[in-house]
Amino acid sequence: MIQFVATPIGNLKDITLRALEALKEADVIFCEDTRHTVKLLSAYDIKKPLQSCHKFNEREAAEKILSLSGEGKKVCIVSDAGMPAISDPGWEVCKFLREAGEPYTVLPGANAALSALVLSALPSDKFAFLGFLPEKKRERDALLNEYKTCRATLVFHSAPQDVDRDIRDICAIFGDRKACAVREITKIHESAEPFTLQGGLAGEKRGEYVLVVEGAQKTENALNALPVRDHVLYYMEQGYDKKEALKLAARDRGVSKSALYAETLDL
Repeated sequence: MIQFVATPIGNLKDITLRALEALKEADVIFCEDTRHTVKLLSAYDIKKPLQSCHKFNEREAAEKILSLSGEGKKVCIVSDAGMPAISDPGWEVCKFLREAGEPYTVLPGANAALSALVLSALPSDKFAFLGFLPEKKRERDALLNEYKTCRATLVFHSAPQDVDRDIRDICAIFGDRKACAVREITKIHESAEPFTLQGGLAGEKRGEYVLVVEGAQKTENALNALPVRDHVLYYMEQGYDKKEALKLAARDRGVSKSALYAETLDL
């Protein structure tokens, strides 16, 4: 049995009973940093063999995991904090196991991005998680341009040494928007600081940040300013038949086709 196990993101009490049970029963635990994981295990008096699974050896670790599972061993996979494979090693292992036809399961738990989204008080009905921005500026700008018009709330991870740069680069592409910087989640000094991208984030930067940024505002379609007849005619001149042109104009205006039909009888 192979289990991906979520671990606390700060407060060691934020671990599920199922996760503790799985870790206690495991024959081996694969972890991002053995020095980090041993602290969690020691807090719950768990002593198990540990093996590394980090971004530089993930394929090799995946092969070991598959082999151990084939021998009937119980294998747990954890990252330093939160859910493996989410801005942490683990996705390559998932992909490898899926391609090998090997089943695995997930034990859910603490998650920084979701906690920060709730703490931000920004809209949470639709959101996109983008993780850490790429290091190379060209790649960073390309990613931001891809999501510039996304109306969902956007969630980023940011290291303390990068947070000011990340905010500047996001603002350069998105323009000024509401945002919230969340840090020290579940810890004593947890904070969620609202700010604007243009104004930036004040104060000394410490700890890992989750930046939650307001989505793009809905922009009015310029065609909606036209009379209904001209709006439909515009699409017909683009090569659409009247039925399809009516459908497109109705979509632009957020109404039904029948609401526009009477004004286009002569087309």
